[in-house]
Amino acid sequence: MLRTVEAVIDEHGNVYLLEAIQLTAARKALVTILEAAPTTGVPETALLSEQALAKDWDQPEEDEAWSHLQPER
Repeated sequence: MLRTVEAVIDEHGNVYLLEAIQLTAARKALVTILEAAPTTGVPETALLSEQALAKDWDQPEEDEAWSHLQPER
């Protein structure tokens, strides 16, 4: 099974995976070095979807449904 995992490679060639992975044994990997520098901060997809999702999120029903996760006031 092939799997793609995002990573950052520093100027010394050290590879840092951006998510944890679990393997049952050692595996070979291919590394593709992209021209673009790594981005920091909030992923662009999160910013682009925020306005569309706010219509559903900013409802009293949503506040009530998730209220059990909020700290007591």
